[in-house]
Amino acid sequence: MADATGRKTLRASPETIHFRKENGVGWMTYDHPAKHNAVTYDMRCAIPGIMANFEADNDVRVVVIAGAGESAFISGSDISQFSQKRSSEESRKVYDEASERANLAMRQFTKPMIAMIHGYCLGAGLLTALLCDFRIAAENAQFGAPPAKLGLGFGYSGVDDLVKLIGPAYTAELLFTGYRYDALEGLKMGLVNRVVPQANLKNTVREIANSIAANAPLTIKSIKTSIRNTQLAENARDMKEIQTQIDACFASDDYQEGREAFMEKREPLFTGK
Repeated sequence: MADATGRKTLRASPETIHFRKENGVGWMTYDHPAKHNAVTYDMRCAIPGIMANFEADNDVRVVVIAGAGESAFISGSDISQFSQKRSSEESRKVYDEASERANLAMRQFTKPMIAMIHGYCLGAGLLTALLCDFRIAAENAQFGAPPAKLGLGFGYSGVDDLVKLIGPAYTAELLFTGYRYDALEGLKMGLVNRVVPQANLKNTVREIANSIAANAPLTIKSIKTSIRNTQLAENARDMKEIQTQIDACFASDDYQEGREAFMEKREPLFTGK
């Protein structure tokens, strides 16, 4: 459903995920203020539909993932649900399958994703941030993953994402200790691209997202595909698809528009065609 501002909401009792679009930018906001935006089972179930909505909407060229309120991006999973949702092998399987579907929807998303991080970015929040193409953090951001302090199994995909981003040594320290790291430590480790004052976070991310949205969508898509493939084993890389997407850029109206705009010293108006 949509409110008076056009913001759509997938509601799961008090906890909610909002999504909306604004000038070519999609915004997906975790809103569970009572628990610092901890992710519930129902919220996980909502994510594939939201990502499909953004994927199908040609007006959306980049997506920002955010947390509502002042305290958190995402503080982790809602552990209060675990006694019901993850207490048996059967219930854990159902819960984990919902998590895998949510993660896969974000992992396979073809448009750029930016994590806008403030406050707590822990556990499932950290994993969500890792699924984005890059991360911008406020000075009050805190990063960590507590499974070793809770006795939880930590999935391979999360370990793999961490190792690819920050390397095995930092991954080992972060996961073995369960420590929390501040924004500057996260920047040093390579968890985030930049750190800005909290008051400037939204404007900074909006400016970056607007810049991406103004660029050629087919070029952005082909670059994201290439970046993804660099993270695969050489024999698993889809070089044919990469070349197909590159060729599509040169065959596009946007390529002609880009050349003409450059020669005419004006801003290009790309259509994604």
